[in-house]
Amino acid sequence: MAGAVIFSGMSIAELPQELVESAVELWESVGLTRPWNDPRADVRRALGAPASTVLADVHSGCVVATVMVGHDGHRGWVYYLAVRPELQRLGRGREMMREAERWLRRAGVPKFNLMVRADNLPAKDFYLRIGYSPSDVVVLSRTLGP
Repeated sequence: MAGAVIFSGMSIAELPQELVESAVELWESVGLTRPWNDPRADVRRALGAPASTVLADVHSGCVVATVMVGHDGHRGWVYYLAVRPELQRLGRGREMMREAERWLRRAGVPKFNLMVRADNLPAKDFYLRIGYSPSDVVVLSRTLGP
């Protein structure tokens, strides 16, 4: 892959369009998707905007890890961090997050935020282990209709 970052058997670069379905299959296999949210539309928005992307680790034409990253100019956000179950706990998730951080630094973004569902304790523990800490904020949301 052109422009790929290599780390201990990883090749991280922007997700190629032809591998979107492979990324969505990964997300579905690790429980990241929700029925009310179209992951394909999320990928299209992320890859089609200058302030976001989807980074992927691809081996033999298969997506084995991803992270979607974007920013508003001040705060970066991450979504869809996923690693194939059989490759978890080998440092891939940590390196995907580090590459998302590098992507944000190159964009001049000073802060990185992420949201974890309250009942997703394994994800919360992972982020705490790699140096993230809870913020004293309440996230409010509203779904915008068509």
